[in-house]
Amino acid sequence: MGSYQQNHREESDYLERVTSFIKSELDRKTTELVERKGRLVDIRRDMYENTVHFSNDFDRLTEANQYLSEVNYQTAYYNGSLKEVERQQKMLDSPYFGRFDFIEDGLPVSDKIYVGISSVMDSLTNSILVYDWRAPIAGMFYQHEPGRAGYDAPAGIISGEMLLKRQYKIKDSQLRYFYDCGIKINDEILQEVLSKNASPRMKNIVETIQKEQDTAIRDTENDILIVQGVVGSGKTSIALHRIAFLLYRGMNSGINRSSFIIISPNAVFSKYISSVLPELGEENVDQITFDDIAARLFDGRMRFEPRSGQLELLTTAQGQGEAELRRSGMEFKGSLCFVKLLDRLIQHFERSMIPFEDVYYDGRVIETRQRIKNIFLDNKYGTPMAKRLKRIENIILNKVHPLQRKRLAKIEKTVADSEGHELEVKSFSRLLSIKKTRVFMDRLRRFTEVDYVHLYKALFDDSRLFNRLARGMALPLDIDQIIDATRGCLEKGYARYEDCGPLLYLKLRVEGSSMFPDIKQVVIDEAQDYYPVHYEVFKLLFRDARYTVLGDIHQSIERDADISLYDDITKILGAEKTLRLVLNKSYRSSYEINQYTRNLLAGEQEFISFNRHGTRPAVVRREDRHQADRAIAEDIDLYFAQGYRSIAVITKSRAGAEALYSRLKDLTEVNLAGNSRELKKGALVIPAYTAKGLEFDVVLVDDVSRKNYFTGHDRKLLYIACTRALHRLALYYTGEKSQFA
Repeated sequence: MGSYQQNHREESDYLERVTSFIKSELDRKTTELVERKGRLVDIRRDMYENTVHFSNDFDRLTEANQYLSEVNYQTAYYNGSLKEVERQQKMLDSPYFGRFDFIEDGLPVSDKIYVGISSVMDSLTNSILVYDWRAPIAGMFYQHEPGRAGYDAPAGIISGEMLLKRQYKIKDSQLRYFYDCGIKINDEILQEVLSKNASPRMKNIVETIQKEQDTAIRDTENDILIVQGVVGSGKTSIALHRIAFLLYRGMNSGINRSSFIIISPNAVFSKYISSVLPELGEENVDQITFDDIAARLFDGRMRFEPRSGQLELLTTAQGQGEAELRRSGMEFKGSLCFVKLLDRLIQHFERSMIPFEDVYYDGRVIETRQRIKNIFLDNKYGTPMAKRLKRIENIILNKVHPLQRKRLAKIEKTVADSEGHELEVKSFSRLLSIKKTRVFMDRLRRFTEVDYVHLYKALFDDSRLFNRLARGMALPLDIDQIIDATRGCLEKGYARYEDCGPLLYLKLRVEGSSMFPDIKQVVIDEAQDYYPVHYEVFKLLFRDARYTVLGDIHQSIERDADISLYDDITKILGAEKTLRLVLNKSYRSSYEINQYTRNLLAGEQEFISFNRHGTRPAVVRREDRHQADRAIAEDIDLYFAQGYRSIAVITKSRAGAEALYSRLKDLTEVNLAGNSRELKKGALVIPAYTAKGLEFDVVLVDDVSRKNYFTGHDRKLLYIACTRALHRLALYYTGEKSQFA
């Protein structure tokens, strides 16, 4: 028997040992789960039957509380068992994907270390059959080739020799193949994975992590990790693996899923990645968009334009005056220059615009204007303005209350002496006191309350104030039109998307926030979509957090972003330690699709295309709109028949998507991507700016005519649309083809 056959038999035997153990554990846990469910039902029934539902009897309440504590304990116990059963069911399909043999210095024999998405341990023998990929020792699988190796264990650095490194393809508990590899996981396995059809959710690519990606995933030393990566380089996969790794590492330090938050570009993307973390052995963490943040912080105070509304206007009104004015306003209001202007506004308001005055009550001076102002400006600890003003209000009220009680007693005595009717006296005197208190409070709150919306409006209502605060700054040439347009929207109680960041910055600076007190790790995806003012908001919201920032400056839609964006992010977030990584190898698309999309950027971006060959992109011309629609519908049916499972029909705009959907729905099976968090199955009609970050087996791009794609903005949208394709790409047009296609 040859070497491979011998190894194959040994590996099959070990796989049988592991799967048999998992099956036995699964049977035991399933039986235990049924018993715990029965126990939980019995306790709940006993609590219902043996305790009163409403009682003032302390002993009976204590008895009910004891039952409730037992119910909560048994519920947690049951849920823990259920999660363990679900984990073992996943492990049974593919218990591990790698192995390395390691002999520690000074020891006579080597250990075979099998690596999987979770650990498998025989508690009777204390032997570990499979190591969790996040365990310190498992890091050697990603970071070393056969030869000298080591890892950082809790007891210190463990060094030794790696004798072998092997990868497996296991499916349905069956060993499909294995091979030995070197310093990194070979392209062959990645080619095998990516040649398969992708589902509408992100592929679990634990098996294909490269050394540079593993560096990002396992970094715990830096406050900010910044990853600039080309399309298809695995940025989002890195982020999710990193969360899973940090959750694993944080089990003993109190870090859990509530310590993490992902800031996603849109709701569709949030749904798209929602099932990835469970596949990596962890529960999902909270995801939020900037629109969600704005809605929660405004809390009904302002109506505001969503991000998609801004992008739709820029896309459909290109070349028109409104779109260009909006673009200019977005650039200015998102800049560090405008943040500086807002800081000057806050400082000016504190020193010159708050109408402090002497406080009188019952003819006596409670506090002088100057003393109140001195108390307010004495801000050694950086307390937000609104909290300092509320403190002043409390100081004054604490001095007023004793005087108010004395005055009430005096009024009651005077009226009683003259009228002699005690009840009427008390009612009359209290009425006088209430009325006087209301007048007093109204005057007091003229300077102890501040509204961030009124403060922002004041900046645009008074051109002299604006110009005074902007002295020395480089303003846009169309600043007067920007001011007029902003004033008009704010007067209607409406904020454009580019005003949301500045308004939230003012609110947080003025009022402070305790919205996310437990967040320790923030993941920001599509970093290029945010301006400096947004990162200022993130800094105020997540004060004690570390950041993982992922982006691609070449996928910025509404502006020309460059690498300096990451300098701004580092400066704003103020981290002491920052790690920057650049990923320039694209794994998503075939070589032919990558070459096509590279040309869309006219050589602006250099990336290494993964050597997976496929069909060249098709550029299809039809005589009229009806024929083009029919060609798209026929190709959808054809690709589904060929076994592809996820197909996107990408349009330039939301309006275009709605119109195309209404025409296609009678020709074939299609769905329209909405603003809900549901990513429907089948062919999905979706605008390009919403498709960013997603991937599909097949991408069909609608209407790439010269009249539809002709500006620099259009070229970026077309680039984003085409780079969503894994295996097949086709573009359709009538009339004259776009110069970009």
